[in-house]
Amino acid sequence: MNHILKFVGLCTIIFIPLSVIAESKSDDFHVAERWNEIEINAKVQEIDVKSRKVTLMGLDGNLVTVTAGKAVKRLNEIKVGDIISAEFTTYMAAEIREPTAAEKKEPLVIVTDAGKAPAGMPPGAEIGAIVQAVVSIEIINRPFNSVTIKGPRGNYVTIDVENPELLTKVKVGQKIIMIYAEAVAVSLIKVK
Repeated sequence: MNHILKFVGLCTIIFIPLSVIAESKSDDFHVAERWNEIEINAKVQEIDVKSRKVTLMGLDGNLVTVTAGKAVKRLNEIKVGDIISAEFTTYMAAEIREPTAAEKKEPLVIVTDAGKAPAGMPPGAEIGAIVQAVVSIEIINRPFNSVTIKGPRGNYVTIDVENPELLTKVKVGQKIIMIYAEAVAVSLIKVK
């Protein structure tokens, strides 16, 4: 699961403007969610052909591990050190509310297995397992509209926030719920 937390960091920093954003509010909590189609050039750091997992390093040094989807052919030709062009879909939602006792007891849970991305995303877009995690707000950077969170395994991730008003609803040390999907690549192509 460590690769999923790394993935969240990358997906939130390199958003492409093909996102579908939704927000909902209640008196108890606020939810913000976002679907994105990501296209990056990255260097292959690790590859496991059997599991179809590929760890990539983007231009800014952030890591993302993606699963090569059914559309990716000739995966065995990609090697560590190759520069590739990758396309994948990401999902992330934040529930700004106090975690329940059950969520605190089990702070990292697989919500659902892999599937299709929702309507409005490109045809054939796939997502991996959707994971829910209890995270803590570590840094709030209002000038740059970002927060740094700490996941249940000690990983730190900086997240760009689209709606600056959300930054007024959180405080350092606060625990919130993050839900995100493992990335499934629809293409991995060597760049010459």
